[in-house]
Amino acid sequence: MSAKAIPTPKFRLGRIVATPHALEVIPHDDILRGIARHEAGDWGDVPDRDRLENELSLQAGLRLISVYPSAKGVKFWIITEADRSATTVLLPEDY
Repeated sequence: MSAKAIPTPKFRLGRIVATPHALEVIPHDDILRGIARHEAGDWGDVPDRDRLENELSLQAGLRLISVYPSAKGVKFWIITEADRSATTVLLPEDY
């Protein structure tokens, strides 16, 4: 049995927080998988324009956003602030 490679983080997440609504709706395992993908620069289901913006934002130190579906198909966002002080997990309607 081979171990899955852990992706290398591309940036600091800062303090990780989630809205109460996201914690209520999104299973914790889905949140953790999303955070790992986000930190590795896998932006999930963002449009190509936002994917390019994230890549530029990595270099310029600007805000980063990723979009993922939960196992049940509920879309959730992960946003890391420009200063990398905090990363927030939320549902689009929480924004």
